[in-house]
Amino acid sequence: MAPAEKLTRLAVVEKALELADAEGVEAATIRRLAQELGVTPMALYWHFKNKELLLLGMLDHVLAEVTPEFDPADPWNVRLRAMVEALTRVLRRHPSIVGVFPMVAKHDSANFTRATETALALLSSVGFSLDEAFLISSYLLHGVLALVEDEPACPRHMSSKEAAEWRRQKRLTLEALPADRFPNMVEFAKTYDGEPDVDRYYAFGVGLLMSGVEAMAAHRAPSTATPSSTR
Repeated sequence: MAPAEKLTRLAVVEKALELADAEGVEAATIRRLAQELGVTPMALYWHFKNKELLLLGMLDHVLAEVTPEFDPADPWNVRLRAMVEALTRVLRRHPSIVGVFPMVAKHDSANFTRATETALALLSSVGFSLDEAFLISSYLLHGVLALVEDEPACPRHMSSKEAAEWRRQKRLTLEALPADRFPNMVEFAKTYDGEPDVDRYYAFGVGLLMSGVEAMAAHRAPSTATPSSTR
């Protein structure tokens, strides 16, 4: 590692995200980061005074991708969907950040505030009050967090052999249910034969979230609220 004075805030955040992705956010401690970067803990305190500020820095870095460049000619819902999809993509890459949201003061993140402001502007432009727009943006955020947290796959870091056995046990558990009482659950057990289509899961989830917003907007400003089916 270069001398401490060459250590940048970005380098610290990127290493913290690397640790969090590999071992969980609890691994991203000041002491562990100092070891990984080959510096003293005091060198890190120059950038982050405590663990909470480090977590906030990690969150802010990830959220930088959530407000992409828009074509001003695009309908409001296309631009809002782009934000939701961007958030989904970046959290899929850094799923440990899902657990960081309730641990920090989100509005201290410049990128969180910027994304929220953009979402409020898009939603208010089609007739939602600011109160409603804030609720919708919050629901969309938490919807994406839930999608990532509940991704239909085996526990992370399993080998392919372990994952296959995990799916087999899931299928056997469902198939053991009384078929006369739970015919659909027993039939659903077959879906554990192969790996889940995770991309389809996310596309369906984002579509579900956006469809609700578009349906509400259509009743408020039918001339400007363009449903996604017209894209």
